Amino acid sequence: MKTYLQAKPPSTLLMAAIFVIGAVSITACSETGTKAVDRVEEAEALARVKSLEARATEIKNDMAANPSAKLNISMPDESTIPDDEYGAAVRRGLELANHTYRELPNNVGNQLNCTSCHLGNGSEAYAAPWNGLPGIFPIYRSRDARVNSLQERVNGCFQRSMDGKPLDMDSDEMNAFISYMTWLSQDMPIGVSPEGRGFVKIDNTLTPDPVKGKEIFAQTCVSCHGENGEGQYNDDGTYVYPAIAGENSFNDGAGMARTYKAASFVKGKMPFGQGNTLTDQEAIDVASYFTQLPRPVKANKDKDWPKGGAPVDVRR
Repeated sequence: MKTYLQAKPPSTLLMAAIFVIGAVSITACSETGTKAVDRVEEAEALARVKSLEARATEIKNDMAANPSAKLNISMPDESTIPDDEYGAAVRRGLELANHTYRELPNNVGNQLNCTSCHLGNGSEAYAAPWNGLPGIFPIYRSRDARVNSLQERVNGCFQRSMDGKPLDMDSDEMNAFISYMTWLSQDMPIGVSPEGRGFVKIDNTLTPDPVKGKEIFAQTCVSCHGENGEGQYNDDGTYVYPAIAGENSFNDGAGMARTYKAASFVKGKMPFGQGNTLTDQEAIDVASYFTQLPRPVKANKDKDWPKGGAPVDVRR
C-alpha cells in the first residue's frame, strides 16, 4: 500500500492566499504606494499556494494511475509549520485541541479536550480525524437540516461534546482551529477520501444489551474511567483518563452519547491501546450502558433533525 503525506486542499489554500493578499493590500492603501515588503509577502503566499496545488495535482494523478493506492491519515511533521503568523495560528490551534478546557474556560462546560475523542492531536485514523475537513465543508447536515460551515461544525462540538458555549465565528481561537485543521490537510486533495475517515464501521442492526454492557464496563473500562465513568484526574485538574459520564463529560446531545456512534469509537479505539479487540456486539453493549449514565442535558435537542430521519439511537 502506498502512503502519502497530507496537503492543503486547493480551495482552502486559495482562500488563505486571498486573505493574505487582502491584508497586505489594506496596509498598502494607507500609504502612497505598495511597500516592497508587501509585494514580497504577496509573492511568497502565491508561490506557496501554487506549490501545494501542484503537489495536490501530482497526488491525484498518481492515485489515478495506481487505483490501489490510498491516502493515509497521519500527523504531519511539525517542522512543516511555517514560521510566520499563519504558523503561529496553527500552533495555537494545536494547543487548543489538546488543552481545550484549560485554555477556553468560558466556552467549555466540562473537563474534556478536543483530543479526548479526536485522538492523536486530531490526526489519528478512525478517531474522527480532522485531516481533510477543510476540503469537505461546507456540507449539508441532516441534524440541522441546513448546510453547515466548518466553523459551525466546530461550534456544534463546543455546545455538545464540550457542553459549553460557541466560539465567536471571527475570533482568534476559531481561526486557530481552522488554521490547524488546514495544516493537517496539507496533502489531502479535494475529492479524494483518505483511509481512516470517521470511525470504524459496526453492525448497527445488533440489539444492545446494557446488562451485559455493565459487566463489560466493569471488566474493561472501570480501571481507567472510574466506576461511574467519572474519569481520573491529576492534582492540577488535568485528566489522566477523561470522564465518559457525569458533569465533566459530554452532554446527551453529543454524538458520543448515541449508542451506535459511541460503539464505533469503542470498537476501533478501546480499551485504550487495544482497539478492535471487542466484538461489534460487545462494543454496542458497553456503549448502551455508559451512554445512559447520568450526564449534562443538552437544551433544545428536541429541535435536532427538524426534517426527520433521526438515527434510532438519538437521545430525546
